[in-house]
Amino acid sequence: MSAPAPTAPRDGLGAAPAKAASARRDPYFDNAKYLTIVLVACGHAWEPLTHGSRFATAAYLTVYAFHMPAFALVSGYFSRSFDMAPGRVRRLLTSVVVPYLVFETAYTLFYRWAQDDPGYPLSLLDPWYVMWFLLALFIWRITTPLWLMLRHPVLVAMALAVLAAVSPDLGGDISIQRVLGFLPFFVLGLTLRAEHFERLRTWRVRLFALPVGAAALVTAYLVAPWFGAGWLYHRGSVTGQGVPNWVGLFTTPALFCLALVLTACFLSWVPGRHLWCTALGAGTMYGYLLHGFVIKASRFWDWYDHPWLHTALGELAVTAAAVGLITALCSAPVRRVFRFAVEPRMEWMFRRRDEVPPGRTPRTPGTPKDA
Repeated sequence: MSAPAPTAPRDGLGAAPAKAASARRDPYFDNAKYLTIVLVACGHAWEPLTHGSRFATAAYLTVYAFHMPAFALVSGYFSRSFDMAPGRVRRLLTSVVVPYLVFETAYTLFYRWAQDDPGYPLSLLDPWYVMWFLLALFIWRITTPLWLMLRHPVLVAMALAVLAAVSPDLGGDISIQRVLGFLPFFVLGLTLRAEHFERLRTWRVRLFALPVGAAALVTAYLVAPWFGAGWLYHRGSVTGQGVPNWVGLFTTPALFCLALVLTACFLSWVPGRHLWCTALGAGTMYGYLLHGFVIKASRFWDWYDHPWLHTALGELAVTAAAVGLITALCSAPVRRVFRFAVEPRMEWMFRRRDEVPPGRTPRTPGTPKDA
């Protein structure tokens, strides 16, 4: 029941170097990534159902209370080795920056076509829909060396999250509110070690997680008529929820603790052995980036207008469709088709390690650096 530390660097959404990655990946984290992306897809699919179903709203609130915090935490865990070395910077560019540029453009073009709005602007500083997470991941990872230098990085990150929550004039560029709002989870992930996950995966913790999860779902059902999901999005300051900005001093740490408890409950039940879905954990980046097109299409073309979808059986059907969709998008065939956009190799863009930069004289072995 152990959780060995990974031996191959991976980004938070599941991409890994191709060489021998399948033999070196930890099935526990691949299972966690797959199950988390399933929750992301279900949450997006459930949103239209929340307008008429209290149970759907309760499930939606429960999932949104921890699924993106869990994503950020796991992303931080796999970013611990990021030290601005050339190879890691190159990996960051090809696995995060390039997909961001490609898919931000693709989503904008999709919107223009679907909404017949050719003038809809392309703004790389204002990420559209799911693209905010890639921009946040880039900012978080590029600042990783700074966080690893601090004595109390989680407290500093929490202070920044609170600052964002109480600052209505912070602005919306680069999704700064979300970048700072979810930052404490990423930074916490940087501080975790394999033994922390091992402690979660005991039967004592798993049994404790059951009543906690049930209590969270019941509480969400009780507060569903009046509690706004906007509290969980971190899109803006708390004033957007109709309360004074000072309330953010208390709600931000409280929501952090709630998300952390639910994330721990979720991770405690993630299987640690190879399952049929384990290999899909390597493709969660694909599922994340591609499923947004289907989700947005369902809104643009009113797929939820059928009354049957708003019955109990209809809600189950929507859930099954979301799980099936995200599973297919994480599969190997889809990854082969879209690898050029999600994990481009781009050797042509970078110098080889043995290639001397222009203007620099190659140094022979044994020659002093200042010679």
